[in-house]
Amino acid sequence: MNDKTETSALSSDATEVRAQKLKLLREKIGDVYPAHFHRTLTNAELIAKYEGLEPDTETADVVTVAGRVYSSRNSGMFMDIHDASGKIQIFSHKDVTGEDARGLLPMIDIGDIIGVTGVVRRTKRGELTINAQQITMLTKSLLPMPEKWHGLSDIELRYRKRHLDIMTNEESKLRFQQRSRIVSGIRRFMEDDGFMEVETPMLHSVYGGATAEPFKTHHNTLKLDMYLRIAPELFLKRTLVSGLTDKVFEINRNFRNEGVSTRHNPEFTMMECYWAYADYEDIMDLVERLFSTLAMSIHGSTEFAFGDKQISFKGPFRRVPMPDAVKEATGIDFLAIKTDEEARAASKAAGFAVEKDATWGECLAFIFEEKVEGTLIQPSHVTHFPKDISPFAKEVPGEPRLVERFETYCNAWELGNAFSELNDPEEQRARMVEQLEQAHARGEKQKELDEEFLDAIDQGMPPAGGLGIGVDRLIMLLTNSPSIRDIILFPARRAKAD
Repeated sequence: MNDKTETSALSSDATEVRAQKLKLLREKIGDVYPAHFHRTLTNAELIAKYEGLEPDTETADVVTVAGRVYSSRNSGMFMDIHDASGKIQIFSHKDVTGEDARGLLPMIDIGDIIGVTGVVRRTKRGELTINAQQITMLTKSLLPMPEKWHGLSDIELRYRKRHLDIMTNEESKLRFQQRSRIVSGIRRFMEDDGFMEVETPMLHSVYGGATAEPFKTHHNTLKLDMYLRIAPELFLKRTLVSGLTDKVFEINRNFRNEGVSTRHNPEFTMMECYWAYADYEDIMDLVERLFSTLAMSIHGSTEFAFGDKQISFKGPFRRVPMPDAVKEATGIDFLAIKTDEEARAASKAAGFAVEKDATWGECLAFIFEEKVEGTLIQPSHVTHFPKDISPFAKEVPGEPRLVERFETYCNAWELGNAFSELNDPEEQRARMVEQLEQAHARGEKQKELDEEFLDAIDQGMPPAGGLGIGVDRLIMLLTNSPSIRDIILFPARRAKAD
């Protein structure tokens, strides 16, 4: 019998034993899964309340706690139970524990959830403990827990059975608690800065706002093909047109039917906002204030570790135009190059395999990705993107090939994308038509113009700065997580058979 077969057999035996105990418990106490249990304190509240209790001291205080059994010693005389806030030790003995409660001990396994009422004391060794008077079975676990000290070593199993990962891995538990704090922190920051949160549709009859392959579905009653949202941009801009607010944001789930990697998941979280009468420089300041606020909230400092790097979110971040960054890295001065043909020739001469029909801007962006992006470890705003690849941004005054757009990079990752938003309705339509033609040329025949958005822009949208932040990547940085699957509770994964 190999190790895997032996482990499976042991697991099967343990499950059968637990099933037998469940049957005995039903006969002994009836309801093994009660609907309600009133506890007086969480474990963390209990620990805080009795922080000053001296060793070898017993109080007269009777409390009620509940949690999952993580360890059992001396036939259940000592147990550690954990709730979401921490652990507490339980002591059961004939001198303090009733006969009915002691009778349950042989049927309690690691992983069961129990309630305990008893007296608070601190042992001679300094362990805060409850002398159990009553024990209530709240949930019988029919499956054994992974071994406590090693948890789940199989990475895929950690993602597939996240409940076990969090049960046995304090680092994972902390990471998801921090994720909640970060998302809440983003919302609080935006609201404190005067932004109004709205909710826009996740089902679109016309998809847009970004270039990506959508997920397609069908609405039976409306007899209408629909798409899961790839971006909320076009709806959020319509709120600016409406005059509902001058500062709008949404923390949204987006869906893109594309690759999976350590930085990509088919569904992901973004924070997208639009600020009337602001431009991309105002948005840069906003990003710096937001990032530093979140770092302070999680780490108590604007500096924190990611892997072997020390990252600083203290503003101002470095600001560098894309043509300058490429010139510094390669010596190619794209601003001195006039035509697409010259750009392709210069790129190929420097050893870059650009597409045969690449435009001036596409050549610039390609070389930036190849030579510069990987060097941007500390947070940096890369500005002045080519107009060729930025259909919704305003031109840079005096340089019509470039637009007022920036992307924020850190650890060589793109974290945010922002524009001085295009609000000229005729130019907007022309660029969207061009984008549509390119999509059709790529074979995306279902792609359509969003005429409802264009109609709204015809009504008049104020000048505005817009921003999209990849919340998942930001959380990865702030929690020192190398993979996006470490910070998404239930990430996309292959079928179990694979």
